[in-house]
Amino acid sequence: MRTVYGVDPPPNLRSMGEWRDRGRRAGRRGWAGLAALSLGALLSSCAGGGAPADPHRVRPAGADPVATLPRTPPPQPPPLLTRSKVAAAVAKLDGIVRDTMARTGVPGMAVGVVYRDEEPYLKGFGVRRAGGPGAVGPDTVFQLASVSKPLASTVVAGVVGQKVVSWDDPVVRHDPGFALKDPWVSAHVTLADLFAHRSGLPDHAGDLLEDLGYGRAYILSRLRQEPLAPFRAVYAYTNFGFTEAAVAVAKAKGTTWEELSAEVLYRPLGMGSTSSRFADYDRAADKAVTHVRADGRWQAKYTRDPDAQSPAGGASSTVRDMARWMSLQLANGEAGGRRLIDAAALERTHLPQIVSAPPRAQAGRAGFYGLGWNVGYDDHGRLRLSHSGGFALGAATTVTLLPSERLGIVVLTNGEPVGAAEAVSATFLAVAQDGGATVDWLGLFGEVFAEAARSDRSETDYSRPPAGAAPARPDRAYTGTYANDFYGPLTVGPGGGGGLVMRLGPAGMRFPLRHHDGDVFAYRTAGENAAGLSGVTFTVGPAGTAARVTVENLDRTGLGTFTRAS
Repeated sequence: MRTVYGVDPPPNLRSMGEWRDRGRRAGRRGWAGLAALSLGALLSSCAGGGAPADPHRVRPAGADPVATLPRTPPPQPPPLLTRSKVAAAVAKLDGIVRDTMARTGVPGMAVGVVYRDEEPYLKGFGVRRAGGPGAVGPDTVFQLASVSKPLASTVVAGVVGQKVVSWDDPVVRHDPGFALKDPWVSAHVTLADLFAHRSGLPDHAGDLLEDLGYGRAYILSRLRQEPLAPFRAVYAYTNFGFTEAAVAVAKAKGTTWEELSAEVLYRPLGMGSTSSRFADYDRAADKAVTHVRADGRWQAKYTRDPDAQSPAGGASSTVRDMARWMSLQLANGEAGGRRLIDAAALERTHLPQIVSAPPRAQAGRAGFYGLGWNVGYDDHGRLRLSHSGGFALGAATTVTLLPSERLGIVVLTNGEPVGAAEAVSATFLAVAQDGGATVDWLGLFGEVFAEAARSDRSETDYSRPPAGAAPARPDRAYTGTYANDFYGPLTVGPGGGGGLVMRLGPAGMRFPLRHHDGDVFAYRTAGENAAGLSGVTFTVGPAGTAARVTVENLDRTGLGTFTRAS
């Protein structure tokens, strides 16, 4: 989604209209980016988009601004919550979850709460597969989607603490083959830049290549073709930029990301059911499968293998394991009386690195992104860390920490993002802090996600030809192979039952073409970033055959035109 998604509610209703508006602008493609919803603002994955610009215009003069960032956060205000308030909120969680599941129909959900040194709530609800007998429990494995990101920043903080890498190391120091479009940016972009989504890469760069079936190495090699926005001046949520930084750290350690995660975090912390490999999730006996709403009911229709972007969206875990990790975070890297993660390296992940959503009103509050976390501050100055995750193909998750209160909640679901996970988290925190929710969080989050799902569609209605549509040319005018350095070859040929078929990706994914008007056809998009019907426009040369073809949904950054090769 858009590997959906950190969603967190606004701190007050003064910013609610702005919050809804940002959700609309995020679009379905921003579900991963809705994950970038933080306190006071829905952090759209496309926030900070815009026309590519010359990164040299904003190059810092003199000292690197990243190097001047404070290395420790300001002191936290004193706790406002009491044990009795948290206990009262925990006592209401069963009802909060059941109400949310009844209203949404989400098949399964698991919730974990940590408070101080305790785990007062670890519980599952519903079923692992719709219509099946398997119940969800605290040890049921869920795909985390973008909640993988704060896990990944914890892993890298561990390696930073070992003095193997620094957050401010240029990526090319550990992965010399890495490059972006601008050589200067390529030489200077750091691990922190990519973990904070401030490299200048466009929103969700590379995600459409994953949908077409390309693997991690191919996708990372193509990032150098993406247009760049101003360096360190623009926030744009990029799963594969994030992945590149994590892979570079693994290379510095002489291992793979999947093994590094287990070595630095999962095994030492006793997270025995957590993995950064899809195969481990897939083989788990007690796993929650993904579901989407189709034909008026929840169905297990798709399998989402996110290995290509494992650091950004490919981890899987249980609420029991995630509770251990939340406790580690709230204890500044300690667990069981021993230090697992360097405190300073971990604290760096909690600091604002870039404004991800500027306030649009005097009473509004900006949203920030740290290193794998959404970072916000409430009316009392308390730090709030959050992130949500979501797969359009069937998973939605969220985690929120209040470090000054040593309180955390994680919610994992096996349904596409509808706001259920975020609503449970927001309602629980409202009960803990204020004694009850004065806002229908499920209604608000549901509205934002529904609008996001609608808003990424083409502005052209391809469901039927326009009045007076021109006829297509003979099929031979369009058939052939077209080349594109970014997306690879595209072939157009006859379909088995008549008409034309377009094939894309390394395995030749098959997309039937439907004639729309003249030399314009339409096809139904597929995969995590599916956006309904999209246009396919052929440009025909003097000889009467197409010289090139532009695929609308692949052309968001100007890379979607294919030139005839044969």
